[in-house]
Amino acid sequence: MGYRFFQPRRFLMFVIPTMALVITGCSADRYFMVPKNNMEDLRTSVQTQRATQVTMENNATVRHEQLLHKSDAATQTILDAIATQVERPVCPPAAAPVCPAVAENQGRADRLKGKVIVGEIEKFYLAGPGHIYTARIDSGAETSSIHARNVKRFERDGSNWVRFEVPVPGADGEWVTMEREISRRVRVIQASAEEAERRVVVELQFAIGDHQQVAEFTLADRTNLTYEVLIGRNVLRDVMLIDVGKEYATELPDSYRRRANNGDDS
Repeated sequence: MGYRFFQPRRFLMFVIPTMALVITGCSADRYFMVPKNNMEDLRTSVQTQRATQVTMENNATVRHEQLLHKSDAATQTILDAIATQVERPVCPPAAAPVCPAVAENQGRADRLKGKVIVGEIEKFYLAGPGHIYTARIDSGAETSSIHARNVKRFERDGSNWVRFEVPVPGADGEWVTMEREISRRVRVIQASAEEAERRVVVELQFAIGDHQQVAEFTLADRTNLTYEVLIGRNVLRDVMLIDVGKEYATELPDSYRRRANNGDDS
């Protein structure tokens, strides 16, 4: 049995025309072999698809507009909340000029070696009624004295007390009543009197300048004398020095002056 060798060139010359014929036939069946009654169904299907596409596009447009509306509403809500919570900055009003406070006078009294220097005449503040008198400074008098009237002794809790009246400075005929425990009694001999006079001595709190002190004062009728108060050696001793060439060498604090004007020493 003999064999024939395969010849590719002759095989291709036979296969290629055959494939072309098959393809041509298939194409003719696809485009030209469709029945006419199916064309109407195809058109209807295409129109239905187009209508569906239009509907979907319209729905998409509506949803897009709704989303835009919701976004605008949310943005406006946020802006309203910010405007409500955050106040617009306002510049503060210009501060009015403030005058510096004037320091209150605390009183004045010059001192030498710890002792208050006083003149022959000084302002005298009497604690209790809160009155300011003009006092004479006299180193020749042993005990200080103050003008008083209606001196009445009485007993309180087993102790000897005295009730008396002192004048209200600057108010003619006005007097204020005070009560104090009696410290002691003294005998005073005056040049115009034949017999010695017994006077009651009480302790009073007073101030001269910024100096405060408690000392003994006799209750005396000083109607015929120029000054209601006399400051003697019992006050001056170890506390004050007299400058005979001066008057009103000290100055009382403003608070004492206010109390004297109000008639209150509370």
